Amino acid sequence: MNSKIKVLQEKIDQAHLGGGEQRIEKQHQKKKLTARERIAYFLDEGSFEEIGILVTHRTTDFGMQNEVYYGDGVVTGYGTVNGRLVYVFAQDFTVFGGALSETHAEKICKVMDLAVNVGAPIIGLNDSGGARIQEGVRSLGGYADIFHRNVQASGVIPQISAIMGPCAGGAVYSPAITDFTLMVEDTSYMFVTGPNVVKTVTNEEVTSEELGGASTHSTKSGVAHITSPNDVQCLEDLKTLLSYLPQNNKETTKTVPYTLGDEKRAVLADIIPDNPNKPYDMHEVIGGIIDEDSFFEIHKNYAENIIVGFARIGGKSVGIVANQPMFLAGVLDVNSSKKAARFTRFCDCFNIPLLVLVDVPGFLPGTDQEWNGIIVHGAKLLYALSEASVPKVTVITRKAYGGAYDVMNSKHIGADLNFAWPTAEIAVMGAKGASEIIFRKEIKAADDPAAKLAEKEAEYADTFANPYRAAQRGFVDEVILPEDTRRKLIKGFSMLENKEINQPKRKHGNIPL
Repeated sequence: MNSKIKVLQEKIDQAHLGGGEQRIEKQHQKKKLTARERIAYFLDEGSFEEIGILVTHRTTDFGMQNEVYYGDGVVTGYGTVNGRLVYVFAQDFTVFGGALSETHAEKICKVMDLAVNVGAPIIGLNDSGGARIQEGVRSLGGYADIFHRNVQASGVIPQISAIMGPCAGGAVYSPAITDFTLMVEDTSYMFVTGPNVVKTVTNEEVTSEELGGASTHSTKSGVAHITSPNDVQCLEDLKTLLSYLPQNNKETTKTVPYTLGDEKRAVLADIIPDNPNKPYDMHEVIGGIIDEDSFFEIHKNYAENIIVGFARIGGKSVGIVANQPMFLAGVLDVNSSKKAARFTRFCDCFNIPLLVLVDVPGFLPGTDQEWNGIIVHGAKLLYALSEASVPKVTVITRKAYGGAYDVMNSKHIGADLNFAWPTAEIAVMGAKGASEIIFRKEIKAADDPAAKLAEKEAEYADTFANPYRAAQRGFVDEVILPEDTRRKLIKGFSMLENKEINQPKRKHGNIPL
């Protein structure tokens, strides 16, 4: 073998070790995969092409010249997932704790630039202790270079972050800008300041898991969209998520082969309870509408009064936004509005049609909601659905009351097709509350106020607690039987496939953030 080639091969072998076999073995004992194992599992076998394998840092301060590893703590390159091109970087915790240096950042920026120029998703497998302290401002500048590219790529290509270890300080802001953040339970965490700093500043005693673990961010903060029990399942979830997305904002999602048959779904007929105040699980409605086992839920454990996720209808990818009567009766509040608005805007960025399933009694009242800005946050969802130019279809299953009726993709804010089940109630408010206001004097003057209230409540319900007045005005396109919903949706989305809207020329709108 030529001596130069031999030296090169030795360098590549050393880079592949990622800082030594002993360190890798230590990671295995923690049930975490190494950076290279993650890439090997994630990408199609034999498809990975590495970029920058021989890169090393340039730091000579603090004895760093004696600590040099090829690749500098991050593996970058491209490959395929189920035959589709993706770009990927995986931080290597076995090298300087995965800390980001100037050259580490340059490698990430290089594959991000390639991803944008080619038009393919960028996937970040994050496992880093943060900025490399020995490099000072150069490492901070590296983070800023990545942040800037995240913003420039937003809405152009899908950006997905998997947090598979620590992610602290400035490192958290890149995942926050990306479209989806996945976390691994018990082995990953995200926070701006760690437990030690928190204790010093606020005197709070808190663990890393409590402060920024997967459970915390998937239930309380909403930072994490998906959580997985281990690295392998996290990578499988990544693959599944990608299957619902296009390569970039100029493409549409690929259609999965599907043979149309009798698309009636009898199971939908018996889901809505006779008692309008009794809850039911909107997941059952979703399951009866979509292709079998195709629902992939996003933000499952956060703001559970609204459901968002991807599914397929007739083999085609759609985004679903649905009120969930099982939690808080399906009302809209601060968190559910933010959750649904963010998901809606993603779908609109990447040409994914939207299906909105409505059973909403209104916005959640109370000082807590008002003081936390329900007005502004509710307006986010209103803005997002009004702004969206993708095909938008609404199905009202039961309640659609007050301003929440308007917000949940009503005809008035640009929905293309609006269907209602016979059980739909479209009104300013519920029959009891409305009757107490409209017939207050009659009820007060009655010999039996309770009986008079019941009488007037029934009168109001007969008049307004149905979808027919809205249908007469054209606010509902058709009142349909529940079992016909899937068939109507397949035809409706197919009809809307070539929808195109010429928006007014502007730099961008000013969504109420």
